[in-house]
Amino acid sequence: MSAPVSLTHTHGEKVVVSCAGVDLMTYVYRPDPEAFESRKPYVHPLRTLSGRVVTGYRPSDHRWHKGLQMTASHLSGQNFWGGNSYVHGEGYLPLRDRIGWMRHDGFDALTAEDDRLTLAEKLTWIENGGAEWAREQRRLTVHSAEPDQGSWALDWSIHLTNVHDEPLRFGSPTTAGREAAGYTGLHWRGPRDFTGGRVFGPDGPGRDGEAGAAALMGRRTPWLAFTGVHDEVDACSTLVFAHAPENEHAVHPSHWFVRSEPTPTVAFSWAFHEEFALPPGASFAYRYRIVVADGAPDRRGIESHLRSW
Repeated sequence: MSAPVSLTHTHGEKVVVSCAGVDLMTYVYRPDPEAFESRKPYVHPLRTLSGRVVTGYRPSDHRWHKGLQMTASHLSGQNFWGGNSYVHGEGYLPLRDRIGWMRHDGFDALTAEDDRLTLAEKLTWIENGGAEWAREQRRLTVHSAEPDQGSWALDWSIHLTNVHDEPLRFGSPTTAGREAAGYTGLHWRGPRDFTGGRVFGPDGPGRDGEAGAAALMGRRTPWLAFTGVHDEVDACSTLVFAHAPENEHAVHPSHWFVRSEPTPTVAFSWAFHEEFALPPGASFAYRYRIVVADGAPDRRGIESHLRSW
């Protein structure tokens, strides 16, 4: 039976979602001040039901990695990912005039009812010069908190509309010429102690370290799991990243961007291998589920969490 969830809203700053005495997630919608890091909302910390932190925030290797964030690394010449921009033939460059940001415009819903929390947010994507390029309707739902099983679920959906007078072209470093670097879209950065963690999907053996990540890099599968071992305590935690069934018919197919070493990271990349264009006035939508679990569930356990889709 699912446990009740509650929320604490610090107006103009953040929403904290709690269950059974644990703050499961903090959604920070007041952007961090550093423009180079692409100011936008993020989730951090993200915790298991036992209180283990399973996100990293501003790690020394990539200060713009902040827990769980919606991003776009290459968007019509702008960077809504943050940090250095990849330029073919020149590598990564600190091009500050390419860094866009996302403005929080308000909540349409922010409710906690019994065992379910719903956060519906309006945002505007703004390029570096101040032009408004896209309107986003975002929905986060926390549900299925099962203390007996040690797991809970976060559903994250995006509905994005092009309000620019030109097509918006979505890409990635790979579409710009860098091999196996197709990161963009919803992105998770794990804590440093998850480095070298185990990665596996619906088929094939899971493996620790970069070998496991490499087996799924750039591939399409319904879900991907990442298990890390914590420092200080004798415990591990697992995150399951899953596509909703309707994503199969989305505007563009998605592929996994995943690394275990040197940085634990996963992205639902909507433009890994190829760019796609969104015409003026057009919209696209994706929906994802992230299961946060104590321990190391096997494939059968993971797929039981996803049957409700």
